[in-house]
Amino acid sequence: MKRQKRDKLTRAHAKGYQAGISGRSKEYCPFQSFDTRSHWLGGWREAVGDRQDGLSVR
Repeated sequence: MKRQKRDKLTRAHAKGYQAGISGRSKEYCPFQSFDTRSHWLGGWREAVGDRQDGLSVR
């Protein structure tokens, strides 16, 4: 059975979350498109909030 690829915007959010959890700057965002960039930044902001709350896993 084939596995479907995740939605591009969902992937952008997940990549942004990973970048935020690892402490990278939001300037690291690799996306130029407004939609994908906004999803990446949303994931990044969520991760930064989680890090501040102490939810970071190292």
